[in-house]
Amino acid sequence: MSMLQFSDVLAAWPMFLGGLGFTVFLTVVSCTLGTLLGIACAGARLYGGRITRGIVACYVEFFRNTPFLAQIFFIFFGLPSVGLKLGSTSAALLSLTLNLGAYACEIVRAGIEATPRGQIEAAESLALNGWQIFTRVIVPPALGRIWPGLTSQLVIMMLASALCSQISTAELSYVANFIAGKTFRNFESYIVVTLAYLVLAIALRTLLAWLGPRFIFGRLPHPSA
Repeated sequence: MSMLQFSDVLAAWPMFLGGLGFTVFLTVVSCTLGTLLGIACAGARLYGGRITRGIVACYVEFFRNTPFLAQIFFIFFGLPSVGLKLGSTSAALLSLTLNLGAYACEIVRAGIEATPRGQIEAAESLALNGWQIFTRVIVPPALGRIWPGLTSQLVIMMLASALCSQISTAELSYVANFIAGKTFRNFESYIVVTLAYLVLAIALRTLLAWLGPRFIFGRLPHPSA
């Protein structure tokens, strides 16, 4: 058995760095848009009209019960047949955002449903309108309740971005495949990329654990205060 040789693989570090940066870009954009979409869909599913609730329910069930890879292929290869052609980056971002939005919808909905009715009534007594109540009274505490679960879903979405390599999106997994084919050092290439994803996942989880209580839902007073 030949010995491991990392020199050829590590010599391509600029490509790995570019793939890493692109993975971070995909993660930041899709997680931000997907979370906002999930919050909007959760609100629509709980407070919208019958037709709106039905449309959102169909969207959620479709994206939660079909393979993510099939969704990517449908958006990138299928939509051009109806005149909507997207580049690999746009298709990757749309796929990640729609998939995360469906999962985030159900996670956020669980947090919203746990909001005490008295809290909403108190906001109504202060003459706040529906938008103000939803964005200032309902959503922040709901995010605080479900933040660990939502964080896990965001990390899963970052890892799932590796599937975007199947439509030639130049993220980390695509770069690893390219370098492996060029150097014939498959094992070494995938060791490097696996460690990179591990570091990214830990860093993202740590960052979200720090951001949440400080900038997203931590500004509200504690219920016992």
